[in-house]
Amino acid sequence: MKTPYLKISLSLAVLIAAVFFIAKINQPLQSEVIQTELMNEYPHEWMYNQRAYPDNYINKEAIENAILQSKEITSNRSIQGSDWSLIGPLNTGGRITDVAISPVNDDVFYVGTAVGGVFKTTNRGNDWTPIFDDISKPSIGAITIAPTNAQKIYVGTGEANGSATSGAFFGNGVYSSDNGGTTWNHLGLEETHHIGRIVVDPTDEDRIFVAASGKLYGKNNERGIYRSTNGGSDWDNVLFVTDSTSGIDVAINPANTDILFAAMWERTRKPWQRDYGGETSAIHRTLDGGDTWQELGAAQGLPAASPDTGRIGIAISDSDPNIIYARYTTNEITNTFNGLYKSLDNGNNWSLVTLAEIADVDASFGWYFGNVRVHPTNPDEVYVLGQQIYKTTNSGGNWQSVNGMHVDHHALEYSKNDSSFMLAGNDGGAYISENSGSSWIKFTNLPITQFYNIEVDYQQPERLYGGTQDNNTIRTLTAGTNDWSSIIGGDGFHVNVDPTDNNFVYAESQWGNLRRSTNGGSNFENATQGISNSDRVNWNTPVVLSPFNSELAFYGSNRLYTSNRAVLWSPISDDLTNGQHPSGSLSYGTLTAIAPSYLNETTVYTGSDDGNIHVTFDGGITWNNVSGSLPNRYVTSLAISSENDQVAYATFSGFSALDYTPHIFKTEDGGQNWTDISSNLPSIPVND
Repeated sequence: MKTPYLKISLSLAVLIAAVFFIAKINQPLQSEVIQTELMNEYPHEWMYNQRAYPDNYINKEAIENAILQSKEITSNRSIQGSDWSLIGPLNTGGRITDVAISPVNDDVFYVGTAVGGVFKTTNRGNDWTPIFDDISKPSIGAITIAPTNAQKIYVGTGEANGSATSGAFFGNGVYSSDNGGTTWNHLGLEETHHIGRIVVDPTDEDRIFVAASGKLYGKNNERGIYRSTNGGSDWDNVLFVTDSTSGIDVAINPANTDILFAAMWERTRKPWQRDYGGETSAIHRTLDGGDTWQELGAAQGLPAASPDTGRIGIAISDSDPNIIYARYTTNEITNTFNGLYKSLDNGNNWSLVTLAEIADVDASFGWYFGNVRVHPTNPDEVYVLGQQIYKTTNSGGNWQSVNGMHVDHHALEYSKNDSSFMLAGNDGGAYISENSGSSWIKFTNLPITQFYNIEVDYQQPERLYGGTQDNNTIRTLTAGTNDWSSIIGGDGFHVNVDPTDNNFVYAESQWGNLRRSTNGGSNFENATQGISNSDRVNWNTPVVLSPFNSELAFYGSNRLYTSNRAVLWSPISDDLTNGQHPSGSLSYGTLTAIAPSYLNETTVYTGSDDGNIHVTFDGGITWNNVSGSLPNRYVTSLAISSENDQVAYATFSGFSALDYTPHIFKTEDGGQNWTDISSNLPSIPVND
């Protein structure tokens, strides 16, 4: 019998939204065969590859054209009933990539986000204002305030942390503000794509150095260290090593601003391969303001050049600029921690401070972190940022883990006025410490959570659920902004609430690790019995309930499974993809979309990450590949008419720069023929 059903599946941005990032991995179904060191890269690959398939590359021009098209459409049309109200979450957090504290007022500081622009507070975090929303590049790599002018802000666009997602959200250079972020000026460096660091001469606000990382997918010459002596009106590339060697960090001597240290990082990647190390990864020093540079290495006591040398971070002590710290990583795939080094003589000689004591700081993805910070008045107090944070107060004699914050740390800054005040940023949001790091306070009023999917309880629509990047599966029971809580851990993805009995809630973490609740989400149990461990599953595995019979559930690996309330799963298809990817990856060649019928239990459409759409009208006994003349793109969503199984809709991801590629199609004959219904929508990925 047909049951009432309303499936509300909202994307925070339907067309070009960012839904991604790094995970603390729960046990995946295929854990026995996936290399541990690759685990933390899969959310980024998932994000990038669906937009890059099948060309394995996202053309920058395609994104720029899409932005222009989108602006034109919205500027010429008034959208009726378009008032929106924020319902949170504010208390969950999201990924912070860089932070900056005003040099004259500790109540004023800025945080840069992975894809949410820049937020500013003028009252120590009690309230926040987004100040970068008018800029079309919301991914932030670096924020810096001129030490001599607290109103002068520099922002580098394009996160440089080396995740595959960065390739999908690259920047277009550097921006400056002369009024604390009220208005912005574009300073160029459009082709640098990702900015690792910006430093400003402490005596001259117009003298700037930028560590530019360049393209993530592909080589280019617009990388290295750039210098401007006129506030960004003109730039010189003063340190270029190779077209695959990024500038990832740069530090300036506060007592002699002609002395700078730059960290260079050899990194190249393809959609299925990461080479994040090489012999050109090294520290360089200049004594003449960037006119000439010297590479520092084994002769000075630093690690010798090696194909495995990965990301490097540097920091100069403000109180004794002769003291410099550098953190190294090794292994071109994992960038595991390879030691903290210290120089007492302006970089002429270096010695190893520590390795074994904090060897686990980066886990197995050091390319995602890379920062070291020094106390402004005590050169022996050092923080090493990674998946965890370690702190020493005696120059490495002893180390302690810094607790009280989310993991995956990207930013930390001391106040210039009160060294006990610190601002930190990680994958869980922004934090402050007012007691020299003894305890940390999380800001629970920043709307920066990154969602993969959300769900509304049909019976109680004030109950909202969401799967988030690195911040669990969360829910609110009141549609409030600040009462969201975690119901299962890991990265969260699809949530399904039974529309006829909301005691049944199905939620999953990465790799299709499905869990079931029979008491409205208060408790969960494993719900993957019957799913073969040898199947390929997508990072964001599709799980849906039948709109005809909500007790019937569907689960997509590379095959389609069915179950009664997810108790025991049975496959009803063979492989519905092109098979395993040539790379050997078990996270590609998977189903990405499932659309069961509103009229019966036997009709189902499926879509895959390699462009296949199949349909069965007899419950899986026979399947028809109905991809036909559809684009060879990642299938993001399928929808079936509630009145006619022959009528269905398909949406696709992917960019195209040189020609128009539609992304929304309709069939009226069960997939035998498809019609482009994209109309005047921009040629950009459609998520849902």
